[in-house]
Amino acid sequence: MKIISWNVAGYRACVKKGFIDFFESEKADIVCLQEVKLTENQIPYYPEGYLCYLNEADKKGYSGTLVYTKIKPLSVTYGIGIDEHDHEGRVITVEFDKFYLVNVYTPNAKRTLERLDYRVIWERDFLIYLKQLERKKPLIVCGDFNVAHKEIDLRNPKQNIGNAGFTEEERRCFTNLLDAGFIDTYRYFYPDKASEYTWWSYMASARERNIGWRIDYFIVSKAFISRVKDSKIYTNILGSDHCPIALIVK
Repeated sequence: MKIISWNVAGYRACVKKGFIDFFESEKADIVCLQEVKLTENQIPYYPEGYLCYLNEADKKGYSGTLVYTKIKPLSVTYGIGIDEHDHEGRVITVEFDKFYLVNVYTPNAKRTLERLDYRVIWERDFLIYLKQLERKKPLIVCGDFNVAHKEIDLRNPKQNIGNAGFTEEERRCFTNLLDAGFIDTYRYFYPDKASEYTWWSYMASARERNIGWRIDYFIVSKAFISRVKDSKIYTNILGSDHCPIALIVK
């Protein structure tokens, strides 16, 4: 089974930049998208053989998550059941026979850190939500987590200490997630691999110079890691300021 995750930074724009060619060439079983920025009647692509689920934000043209799946789910839920957090379309949970798949677009702390306090609350509540799900069956959690966890996960760590996506608070929240029994699958397979990123600024030719951050992840329950064959980053795929990532499952 192949699962792909991609922050498309505006789905309709990404479709104009080669998304469909990538989708059709990969033939994934499940595709999770973040920051789709659309409503249901604006979905630009309905691939044959896939079911489609969208969690749109109340605010038009903002945030939103979408899941395509060839496998019919047992259930689909939207949000995490807390009104404070469930107006931005950030979470879709799809239940399958052997696992839950959670597609997440974590709130950005913003350049001035104006949303950092809210982000920390969101992280706490999201982890509680995941642990409640995990009582029933293992989890695969994928998406844009908006944090580089360790210095190896971004090109210029020293210059970015304290900046959004690399604050002590955000990194600690990610550590808490792993300490709660989840595994960063890419680091599980490639513990020392550097210069592999999933996001690059549009400024200063950052992508061409590979000045990037690894902020998109596949996280799994410890009980599920034996089923994971590989975790991949498609650094050569354009169409967004993020690139797609994939999880290969037995």
